[in-house]
Amino acid sequence: MSGKGIRIEGLSKRYGKGDTSVYALKDVNMQVAPGEVVGLIGPSGSGKSTLLKCLGAVIDPTAGRMSLGDEAIYDDGWKVRDLRALRRDKIGFVFQAPYLIPFLDVTDNVALLPMLAGVANGESRTKALELLTALDVQHRARAMPSQLSGGEQQRVAIARGLVNRPPVILADEPTAPLDSERAMAVIRILNDMARRFETAIIVVTHDEKIIPTFKRIYHIRDGVTHEEAGEGRDVQ
Repeated sequence: MSGKGIRIEGLSKRYGKGDTSVYALKDVNMQVAPGEVVGLIGPSGSGKSTLLKCLGAVIDPTAGRMSLGDEAIYDDGWKVRDLRALRRDKIGFVFQAPYLIPFLDVTDNVALLPMLAGVANGESRTKALELLTALDVQHRARAMPSQLSGGEQQRVAIARGLVNRPPVILADEPTAPLDSERAMAVIRILNDMARRFETAIIVVTHDEKIIPTFKRIYHIRDGVTHEEAGEGRDVQ
């Protein structure tokens, strides 16, 4: 894999020390190409959340290697000095709940991240409006989060995750609170954005409605990943 994308090799995460230590992840290997949306599934307590937190530079792995494209970000220790900048600039997050800032309107919710990265206010808002247009929610640009439907809020959250053009998106149960129609709309958007921006996307899910749409799936059981081919059904 060259350019963008994700590669994980031999990743482990252990909590505690000595006889009381517990492995949440054991020798995890995984890769996601640019423009690809991959599913990550497994029972509760299998290690999905721990893996996402390691990938998102929220917690420290115990051992292994993680790369974004050709850059190793972790190799038995972090290779990036500023993890906050890494999360801001190279990793987008989409959660089960939108977590929009209630006192900012839709445009400012999306524009905030580039502003924090030093991009001028006008340029940040232009970027935000471009994405809101791509996600067909530009007509709500001046609305407050409380005025949006659940589907609209999730689209705004996706725009926020994409606004800095990160090479990686980590989506944690993004369709859990949505009905079938809206869930499929979110997956269709993620696939379109992956292709359009060459973004590698990992979707953690229990949602049986969307699992058949993935072309590749990683099952995680007892902290170990197993890759299998998915059905890759077209998203209607």
